Amino acid sequence: MLLPVYRKDYPEYLRLSVDSMLSQTYHPLHVLIGLDGPIEGELAQMVNAYSKNDEVTIMPFAENRGLAATLNDMIRWAQAQGYTYFARMDADDISLPERIEKQMNFLLLHPEIDVVGGATNEIDENGHYRNKINHYPLTPEACFQYFTKRDPVAHPAVLIKQSYFDKAGCLYRPDFRKNQDTMLWFDGLKKGVKIANLDEVVLNFRLNNDFFATRRNGYAFAKGLLEQRKMINRELHYGWKANLYAYALFLLRISPVWVKRIAYKIL
Repeated sequence: MLLPVYRKDYPEYLRLSVDSMLSQTYHPLHVLIGLDGPIEGELAQMVNAYSKNDEVTIMPFAENRGLAATLNDMIRWAQAQGYTYFARMDADDISLPERIEKQMNFLLLHPEIDVVGGATNEIDENGHYRNKINHYPLTPEACFQYFTKRDPVAHPAVLIKQSYFDKAGCLYRPDFRKNQDTMLWFDGLKKGVKIANLDEVVLNFRLNNDFFATRRNGYAFAKGLLEQRKMINRELHYGWKANLYAYALFLLRISPVWVKRIAYKIL
């Protein structure tokens, strides 16, 4: 399990995240916590406490380099240890107890699949359900088509086989400090990887109040995503309809926060 941690992460959220992996029904499972730069205070104490667990390894990095660079170093370390399956989760999400077991069973039954995700159930800052479950397409064909509009899997809910990186010929692109997951799916789909999802919830996805105000805000950021999406559409031969949708998302991203909140509930 690849679990990056940043200095602004909440200690209690991290505890819930790590404990949700240590209590998985699938074994053996190893949790790799990568520290993307220095941490301190209660968060550092929480991480140090987990360092005493044999099923947890802490990888500290001297400076904050972004999620992609941190994940790449974590993957390389895991590969060197002989691991061939890599699960992902963020430091504020919670995996359901049978997540890894169900995803592993799926990959073993479908050896042609390179990465499997699943549905996510949104929770708020207090862990209460927001009454929204996000479902993703199930088959590789449906995932490829879904990518004309948005990512075909929830990044914190994936289990990736080594075959994905072998086929893609790369790991995450470190020059993309945001949307690095979108570029990973693009690099893979361009080389013919197979993506699928389970038709059931595998992860509680925490949605904070700043999700709309900061993570999806700003003209420059929205313009960059538009250009990125146009490149993806061109390389994967998605056509004009995909570009039309990309422009619509661009307009939504530069809209007021209240418009984004309404659109998010509908889309």
